[in-house]
Amino acid sequence: MEGIEVVVGRIGKPHGIRGEVTVDVRSDEPERRFAVGARLRAQAPRGAAGVPAYLTVARTRWHQGVLLAGFEEAGDRTAAEGLRGTVLHVTLDPDEVPEDPEEFYDHQLVGLAVHDLDGAVIGTVSGVVHGGAQDLLQVKATDGRDTLVPFVAALVPEVDVAGGRVVVADRPGLVTPLPEDD
Repeated sequence: MEGIEVVVGRIGKPHGIRGEVTVDVRSDEPERRFAVGARLRAQAPRGAAGVPAYLTVARTRWHQGVLLAGFEEAGDRTAAEGLRGTVLHVTLDPDEVPEDPEEFYDHQLVGLAVHDLDGAVIGTVSGVVHGGAQDLLQVKATDGRDTLVPFVAALVPEVDVAGGRVVVADRPGLVTPLPEDD
């Protein structure tokens, strides 16, 4: 099976004169994804020219809660400015799992059967929406409707990737329709 590509960050503005940039981190494992020597696929913003296809992490450090990164391909502020807006990707091994057993990659969740607390199948996870406050599971209900379920322990008490299922503490209007919608 082929690897799965995921977004791990987006390059922001330059910082200093040595080619460092701010990174809007999109990974729960920044120390792992931005380790020195990591090779990240670079997706340049529309209209940008001269952005290499891959960037190699030369150094990182945290400054006031913001990740600063230097790349081998950008040695000065001018080169760093040219990277602004670049989206950074890594390719995961299909068997790779997050270090924290309570975390999941999107591709692990998509396709899982959604069961209610009684064990009845009520849908399938069709996607994951990453929001500011919390993540949402996008669920295709058995009747074909698209629904969103906050991905919090109170509503999603069990995730069994190996078993191919998630359990949702369903309430009328969450996945199953409200009684007047029947």
